[in-house]
Amino acid sequence: MSSVRRSGPFRLTMPPALSRSTADRQEALRTDPERLRAAWPSARVIRVDGHGRAPVPEDRVVGVVPKDVPLVSVPALDIASEVPTEAVFLGRWSDADFWAVSAEPGPDARMVALDAGGWGRAAEVPVVAGEAWVELRLHGDVLDDTAAGLLTTALALRNWHRRARYCARCGGVTRLHQFGWASRCEQCGREEYPRTDPAVICLVHDDVGVNGEHVLLARQPTWPPTRYSVLAGFVEAGESLERCVEREIREEVGVDVRDVRYLGSQPWPFPRSVMVGFAARADSGTPLTPADGEIEDARWVSRDRVRAALTHGDPDLQLPGGTSIAHVMIRAWAEADD
Repeated sequence: MSSVRRSGPFRLTMPPALSRSTADRQEALRTDPERLRAAWPSARVIRVDGHGRAPVPEDRVVGVVPKDVPLVSVPALDIASEVPTEAVFLGRWSDADFWAVSAEPGPDARMVALDAGGWGRAAEVPVVAGEAWVELRLHGDVLDDTAAGLLTTALALRNWHRRARYCARCGGVTRLHQFGWASRCEQCGREEYPRTDPAVICLVHDDVGVNGEHVLLARQPTWPPTRYSVLAGFVEAGESLERCVEREIREEVGVDVRDVRYLGSQPWPFPRSVMVGFAARADSGTPLTPADGEIEDARWVSRDRVRAALTHGDPDLQLPGGTSIAHVMIRAWAEADD
């Protein structure tokens, strides 16, 4: 972990893993079908399987410490002679169009255990023909910027497609158009575009100094007994982001927060969210009252212990993996001045 100390209120010191991107995804590119079809022979395609996994070079992740790993893309003409109906246009990068299609690793794949991005367990991934098929949620932090952006977009669109098969107005069957970026009802003609559900995630620290000496961490009942993170929740209809922060933390642990400020955001296509990160202050002397059924445990944890857990690991304090914005928020707070 970096030893650089920073004065003033802490800020994110690195971009969230899934906020990174290099591809040009402007709307004008995907609304020009003639250009897209003409460029298909020189395009590149990434494959995504039914579990949301995509291939990366096996020698970049197996038996080594993975970093800046690219996706394996294949020439479009290896997929089809023209744009397949189900292909999704992802954007343009390095003088080539990039697309995504559905594909599977194949029956000859063997399962190999990879470290799951700091989640404290190994993930079994299919490996075949020099390719390891990795999952964005567990391994997104080891991808390079281009790969992270392309796979995040591909997965977000795929998950929306699965939930947009019928019209919200009349119930009719929908068909995709704009190369995966819109759907149109065959019965009433209603158009719909990819949905994103906003959720807030907030790092709450105590009142000591500028950035506090303790952070409020909690765990859900479904998590392993030692996994903890900062608090999060979905924005309700008619609610601002800041009010959502205040409500969610009060509901989940019984604490009132103040000085709510924005830190950053990250797409989270599981299935279709964007996580909006905030920091806030609270009185650490207020009794914590975890919401029944939602929060199994909540506690104030010192900066020294968080630093140690990030640097050396702590079997009794398992922090969020590197793919999540929660990890970036916690690390930035841990590296800040007391």
